[in-house]
Parts: sequence; structure tokens; C-alpha cells
Amino acid sequence: MRVVILLLAFLSLAPAGVPTIDDLLNLKSIGGAAISPDGKYVAYSVTQADFDQDASVSQIWVAETASGRWWQLTRGKKSSGQARWSPDSTWLGFTSSREGDKNQIFVIRPDGGEGLQLTKVETAVGSFRWSPDGKTIAFTATPKQPEDRKKQLGDFEVVRRDYTYSHIWTINVEEAMKAPSAGTQRTKGSDYSVSGFSWSPDSSKIAFSATANPAAVQSTSDIYVLTLADNSVKKVVDQPGPDGGPQWSPDGKWIVFTSAMRNPNYFHANSRLAVVPAEGGAIRSITDSFDELPNLVEWKGDGVYFTAQQKTAVHVFRADPQTGGISRVSAAPAGHGLSLTADGRRAALTISDGKQLSEVYVTDVALWGPRKLTSSTEQVKDWSLPESEVISWKSRDGTEIEGVLTRPRDFNPANKYPLLCVIHGGPTGIDTPQMVHAGNYPIDIWTARGALVLRVNYRGSAGYGEKFRQLNVRNLGVGDAWDVESGVDYLIAKGWADPKRVGVMGWSQGGYISAFLATSSSKFAAVSVGAGISDWATYYYNTDITLFTIQYLGADPTTDPEIYRKTSPMSYVQQARTPTLIQHGELDKRVPTPNGYELRQGLEDRGVPVEMIVYKGFGHGINKPKARRAVMQHNLEWFNYHLWGDPKPDFTNPQVPKAKQEEK
Repeated sequence: MRVVILLLAFLSLAPAGVPTIDDLLNLKSIGGAAISPDGKYVAYSVTQADFDQDASVSQIWVAETASGRWWQLTRGKKSSGQARWSPDSTWLGFTSSREGDKNQIFVIRPDGGEGLQLTKVETAVGSFRWSPDGKTIAFTATPKQPEDRKKQLGDFEVVRRDYTYSHIWTINVEEAMKAPSAGTQRTKGSDYSVSGFSWSPDSSKIAFSATANPAAVQSTSDIYVLTLADNSVKKVVDQPGPDGGPQWSPDGKWIVFTSAMRNPNYFHANSRLAVVPAEGGAIRSITDSFDELPNLVEWKGDGVYFTAQQKTAVHVFRADPQTGGISRVSAAPAGHGLSLTADGRRAALTISDGKQLSEVYVTDVALWGPRKLTSSTEQVKDWSLPESEVISWKSRDGTEIEGVLTRPRDFNPANKYPLLCVIHGGPTGIDTPQMVHAGNYPIDIWTARGALVLRVNYRGSAGYGEKFRQLNVRNLGVGDAWDVESGVDYLIAKGWADPKRVGVMGWSQGGYISAFLATSSSKFAAVSVGAGISDWATYYYNTDITLFTIQYLGADPTTDPEIYRKTSPMSYVQQARTPTLIQHGELDKRVPTPNGYELRQGLEDRGVPVEMIVYKGFGHGINKPKARRAVMQHNLEWFNYHLWGDPKPDFTNPQVPKAKQEEK
């Protein structure tokens, strides 16, 4: 086997000392570990910002599990992703737009060589899966749309009527290796849009989940089985609410899937893993005793494997599909993206925590003991980084709240420090200890300057059970604010936080909580609202997930105007005094920009210092390197001015930094 170990290229160490924004953005990150069926290799992705293209580019790397050697497998300007092994472990399939502007399927040998293109699909490949016999690949794509309407009438959209449906195609692998194939379409029409799917063990059928249409507001998805011999489709799960991600039992007689089990409040209730006969029939939940959100991995001979959050740690579990009994497999905190070998005896996953960046690990499943294969953390060995710990305190109503406190390396409990609260989204997200923080907020730069950073797992966060997750139902903003403010009070009472220099920020739901605190609290010297809700009625009528609002608030704005008043930041804007920065993506459908404009005008009307920045061409997330640099820089300057007294930022006339690309 020809192996090229590009150690120096991968490790490209950042400058010693305190990281800059560009240092943080240029970090290579590891994800997507996929172990080969025979357990000899693990494929994974390495992603890095490319400022020349203004894109995050991912390439596939491979590690040999026995020796620990690793090497880069794909290269180029375009990303390669979705690494999936052939059943015999001789080929690695992946998707890339390297031969045009549409994602296609390629295959490559694990020891290198040129990637071989298998598909030539006009509208791009979505996801794909090898058949268990290795002869066929199934993939999702959208049929090409006729352009007559656009040519004759211009471009328009009929709201919640114009959809592009996703369907299943297949290709014969042997034939596609000779010449790229457009594939054979297996499902058709506008009755449903396909999402997750998996092959039956005998390669004759495909189970898939589908919604009536692909809109985010769609509340119901069902499970179907496609028989390839005649392309017939049978619905085997038909019930209200989301049912998705089907996987077959090893004997092909059953299908396991993630389900709301008819619970109308699936946004904040526990989901379940459920089983149904492959031919259809009675549906049975197998995780009723599990008080969290199970992430289905695979059904092996000894049970159904899934991962789940347990407070700030992820663990691996196994459910007995007959009895519903659940056992924890991981003897120590596990990680993300669990991948199992064909026999289920070995696993690969990525683990990150307060002591390391995301790294690829392998382990025997029965004797759990992850062994590290990669060395991504070497990138930051010369950086001066803060330390994190999980702390807890009582909220206003007595609820115990946890948070991650990040402190300067030279922290002295006798001193008082500026305090910055960074609030996660969701609300069913969660914050855990991290070694490096490279999101929208330059945490590591602030701690190096001498600040504390508190990331609050407020009520509604995942990892603490269903009852905790539902404590902000009909109490959004209000209870969440208690949790943040009580965390601030806790650190002030310990003598660690300077009460005159406290800031709060967050994106999405974190932006909403920040907006609520901006208008209802006097504890903060500055606030940053990222893609946050300012008025629940404005949000309800404009968002692409209206049912989220109904499930948390209980009714629409006309039926129950009081709950919308109680939980909306704009209801308290007359008492607002806190300088506020508002950041928003121009094309955000999840939290549309009227929320930002409404808050900005309400604060300006009352003479509250406010700035609003709209990032052009972006939706709910800011995902290109240059704009991510801007988001971080704007937050850095805003809080540096209000907490440290740095010069007042002029966002209209910034000092534009030059891209600092690492040498190749």
C-alpha cells in the first residue's frame, strides 16, 4: 500500500500565544468518522477555511486502525464529503462537485489514486448508500424542473405550493465505473419528498422516510418501503408527527426508526426509537424508559445502537428491541458520529472536550476504551488557551442550572473580572467544555484579555431530561432570563465577576434570550443579538416553522395575545437601556429579518445605542469565512468598547484585515 503521510501539511501550527480571529478561522477541524466494514480503516473529513474562494473546504483523510498511520485521500479546490465504504471495504464512495457545480458520486481506493466518477446527475446528488451486496448505489436527487414558466412569466414562487421533490435513484456500480450514469429513478411524483433511507440486508428493498412536501413547516413524515423489482412503494408507518431515519434489522424482518409516537409536542418532548414489521403492522416504541433524545445509529445482532446527551457528555447506548431494556455501552464519555463495523464489534467516533480538539478514535465495543488515531490538537499546542469547567447554581425558581465557565489561565479568585455570557441556540442545544472556541464569538481572545465567559445550559437545553426541556414551555424568555441572570448573580456573589462589566450575546434562540435581556434587564453593559426573535407574533407569521411557536406558546397570536406579549422582548422595550448590537442574515427564513428591524427601531425610538448589521446573501447561519470573520470582529469590537473602554467601533468604516491563509 502506498501511503503518503502529510504530517507537516496537516499540523501547520498557528502562531504561538493568543490566537487571533484568523487563527481561529484557519483551524482545521475533524469530523465524520466512518469505519470500514472490516475495521481496517477509518475515513474522516478535515475542513478548513479557504479565504481565496471564501468557502470552507473539506477533504477526506484515512487512518489505518492497526498502525495509527493517516493520510490525505482527496484534494482540490472543491470539497469532498459523505465518505461511505463499499461493503467489502475496497472502495470509498464520496460526493464532490470537483467536475462541475453539482455534487456527484465518486469512488476511490483507500490507499489513494484518482477518484472515479460514477454519476452524472443534472440536479446534483443528495445523500447515497451502497447496497449490502455492493452491486448498486442508491442516492437522492431532485428531478429537473421545466423552465417554460420562468421563460414566459419571469421568476416567482407560490408560497407553500411550489416545491422541488427529492426522490430515489439507483446506479449499477460496475457499469458506472465504465461510464458515469444518470441513474434509474425509482420513486416519482409529488405525493412525497424523500429524506433518510437505508437498504434491506438482501439488497432487494429500500426503506425511506418522506414528507408530503419538503417545506420545513411540514409536521408529518412517514416510513415507506420501496421494492426494487417493480418499483412499488408501500407505506408501513402512517401516523401524525415526524417518523424518520429508518434502519433494517439484521434479518430484514423489522425496521427501526426515530418517532414522536404521535406526541404533538415533538419540538420539546422526548423522541423515541420504534420498530415496525417490514411489511407493515403494529408500531412499538422500544425506548420509553429513556429520558432523553436518542440518536439512532444502527441495528446490530445484539441490539439497536444509539447515542444521546447526558448532561454535558455524550454516551453510547444499546436497546433490546424485544424488551425495551437499555444499557449504556460507553464506559466513559463518548463522542459524535458513532460508526460501527459490519459485525458491530468495533467502532469509530470523534471526541472533543476541554482538553482536545475533535479527534478520531477507535474502540472495541464490548471492552470500551477509545484509542486516538489523529493529532489535530497539535495545531494549538503553542497557543495560550483558557480553561473550562462545568458549574451549577440555583435559578430564581429553585431549578438547578448548569453552565460552562471558561477562565483565563492565570485566573485569581481574589480578582474581579469582566463577564461575558454566550447563550446557545435551539433551545434544545447544549454547551459543553471545549478547548478552542471558533464560533461567532471570540471567547479565547476575551479570556486572554482577562474575562470570564459563561455559557448557560438554560431550561430547555438537551441532556437534562424531558421535564427540564419543557420548563420554558409558555415561559420562553422569562424563565430563560432567570437562568442567565442567576448565573451572573452567582459569579458576582463569589466575587469573581465585576457587576459593572457584564455582557450577553447569542445566536438564534440565544439571540432571542439576549434580546429579552436587552429589554427586560439592567444587569448588562452591552448585548449582541444574533438572528434573534424580538416579537413572537412577528416571528410566527414570518418563520418557516410556525409549529415551533405553537408548541412552545400553546396558541397563535390572535387566540392568546397575552402569552405573546409576556414572552416578547418588544413588550419591555420601553424600559430598555442596554447598548445593543443586532446581527442578522439577509435571507433568514428561520428568524426573518423583520425581527431585527423591529428591535432596532424600538431601541432607537427610546434613545438606546443600537447598531444593526445585515450580512448579505446569508440565511440563518453565517457560513463563509469572510463573513464569519466579520461577525466575530463586530462582536469583538462591540464588547471591547463597552466593557474595556476601547475606541468606539465604526462598522461602516472598518479596518479590513488581509486573509491569512496557511501555507500549503
